[in-house]
Amino acid sequence: MTKKRKRVPKDKKTGLPKKYLEGAKNKKAKAAEIKRTAAAYKRGEKIDLKAISKFRASQNAKAKKKKKR
Repeated sequence: MTKKRKRVPKDKKTGLPKKYLEGAKNKKAKAAEIKRTAAAYKRGEKIDLKAISKFRASQNAKAKKKKKR
């Protein structure tokens, strides 16, 4: 018998878990990118991880650039 897991709270507009969109500058754009990447992965297409990483880093509202002294 497997353990039952607690349901994950999801964003009403996108249907993605809220945790995935937490801290994004543009939640709609980040959700679209996640869905697009997931669909491409399911189809077996090549995924450009470098571009995805760059996009998701740019969406991070908490990260700040350090000033050089």
